[in-house]
Amino acid sequence: MAITRWDPLRDLLSMEDDVERALGRSTGRHAWAPTMDVRETDDHFEVSIDLPGLEPSDVSVTYEDGVLTISGKREISSERSDETFHRIERSYGSFARSLRLPRTADGEKIEAAFDKGVLTVTVPKSEVARPRTIEVKTK
Repeated sequence: MAITRWDPLRDLLSMEDDVERALGRSTGRHAWAPTMDVRETDDHFEVSIDLPGLEPSDVSVTYEDGVLTISGKREISSERSDETFHRIERSYGSFARSLRLPRTADGEKIEAAFDKGVLTVTVPKSEVARPRTIEVKTK
């Protein structure tokens, strides 16, 4: 007997799929959403997003009102008349990933770099937000 771990998010998404199917519509949740990691260090936030097959010119990074948005488009290769696809599993089309950053983010100094299909966006923390050590003095 296998033990299955309860995952409330999986159950919620499954219910959403059932409702959408019953109503005969789709929210578009199954559109391409590249995988993304977000990490925080003492002095910055770093967002890494997998974008294999894309060029830097295919991607847009914007920051407005505390929201970082990474968007772009991956085109399907044009089908030639002498080839037949038997399976298409890679996702194509437009995507947009957005996340709200804390007030400690310094939106004026955001940098983005593209290397080997991975876009890395570095968002420095403002000087006020960085941890500092306070010297304890004797009287």
